[in-house]
Amino acid sequence: MKFPKLSRLNLLLRKTPLAAGIAACGMTWAGVANSASDALTEKAESIIRSNCLACHSEQQAEPAQFSRISHQRKTPEGWLMTIARMQIMHGLQISNEDRRTLVKYLSDKQGLAPEETAGSRYAMERRLNTMESFDSAEFAEMCARCHSGARVALQRRPAGEWEHLVHFHLGQWPSLEYQALSRDREWFELALNNMVPALAKDYPLKSQSWQQWQQTDKPELGGSWSFAGQMPGKGDVHGQMQITSAGNDEYQVRITGQYADGSPLKGKGSAIVYTGYEWRANLTFEGVGQEKIKMRQVFAASKEGDQLTGRMFAAVHDEMGMDFSAVRQQSQPDLIAVQPAYIKAGTRQTITLVGNNLGTDVSLGEGVSVEKVVLRDANKLVLQVRAAKDSEPGARQVTVGQAGGASLTVYDRISSVKVVPEYSVARVGGNGGSTPKYNAHFQAEAWASGADGKPGTADDLRIGYVPAKWHVEPFDAQAKADNDVHFTGRMNASTGMFTTASAGPNPERRMSTNNAGNLKVVASVKDGGQKLTGDGQLIVTVQRWNNPPLP
Repeated sequence: MKFPKLSRLNLLLRKTPLAAGIAACGMTWAGVANSASDALTEKAESIIRSNCLACHSEQQAEPAQFSRISHQRKTPEGWLMTIARMQIMHGLQISNEDRRTLVKYLSDKQGLAPEETAGSRYAMERRLNTMESFDSAEFAEMCARCHSGARVALQRRPAGEWEHLVHFHLGQWPSLEYQALSRDREWFELALNNMVPALAKDYPLKSQSWQQWQQTDKPELGGSWSFAGQMPGKGDVHGQMQITSAGNDEYQVRITGQYADGSPLKGKGSAIVYTGYEWRANLTFEGVGQEKIKMRQVFAASKEGDQLTGRMFAAVHDEMGMDFSAVRQQSQPDLIAVQPAYIKAGTRQTITLVGNNLGTDVSLGEGVSVEKVVLRDANKLVLQVRAAKDSEPGARQVTVGQAGGASLTVYDRISSVKVVPEYSVARVGGNGGSTPKYNAHFQAEAWASGADGKPGTADDLRIGYVPAKWHVEPFDAQAKADNDVHFTGRMNASTGMFTTASAGPNPERRMSTNNAGNLKVVASVKDGGQKLTGDGQLIVTVQRWNNPPLP
């Protein structure tokens, strides 16, 4: 059997059109049995019979059942990783087109219901600095010490398949039992006797939510959409997204919008929907001059098909991205964002209300009044507003006619500043190598003291992200001695973006070590006559050699 000429899993995934947003084919799954097009179902099962039955077996069942394959449920990213592993480890020879067909078929037929992905979507959305926390210390030590716990939570298996996965881990990584958090315990015994039953209970193959989702009619997502987002370093953004159906769960997408600083957002591309609600898109945006920026969308559609929520991020630098919410125009009135979402008592400012079918009757809450309507169109309402000097600090629910769902925070002064994320990891790269740099993006989050008048307590009021000045310092004495501030990279003082240095040994450093380091990230915010600071930690480390769709 001929093996593909690839040395790392991430190279295979990056070079396939499917990996670039997992977007390239179509089918819809609904009902207890597979209701995808007969042609696609026949094609996918033919691919399995032609390429997989050397190791797997077909069972006598209707619809078709294949050993191991038919006894798991995963996200589109999970199925892509499975097929890529078959290529890397078992010499599977398969075309990009056939791989896309299989991912679509398996995601629709054996995917996860919306309720089953809740709480773990950060892995699909590439929120790389998420700090995971689990009720089970044993799960964290046995499963989440090598990869994210979300990778486990985003698949479903019966007990027998979870047991197979334990054996696979030990067979593939024979040194596993000698590594940290393994050599201090009977790892294999604990994995079989403790973890397999727990995983089968928490993440079973059969579930009521999946059964109900299979029977649910899946909506078409074509039409005009209003969207709002927030991009670190750029701030709020809003606009319109035009989605045109191409049939078979495929769509053409056009986006036009504007950032808070006035710069435009304009792009187009294609999308596909898996499992009836998993939106994946590849888009190309206009950059500076002739520059083109490739971005991906990982969204979840609501069951009614009138909302899309998730994250849009750069294809190469997936650490750079924005939270994204969209509502379909011509649906029921909806308000998805107030930009900016805060105002200081005793001041006036311009705010933008983003949504759909916004009426004329605007309520901004007690103490906040509308002075002038600046602009009104199909998806936004721009207002000049004023907050009375004696306004009580707190969040106000904003309504526009029958539309609601967003809030405006009134504050009297900023009491504290937090750096978000509080802890971040960036990676050196580039320098002619195959792995890119992974930079770090920070935001300054302003807070007001609550009723107790003390900052940093449980009743504090979150104001929102505010402009800041940024710099880095050595995190500790060792970082100072190693001159990490000089060697690890550069912080943009106005945007909060840290760009790492190049990879490889640096002869200017002690022992020619690389450009890794340990930094304190400091944000300085002015509010009236006071200056406040907040800080976080940034670890600059080596390249990310393996970059799978699920970290």
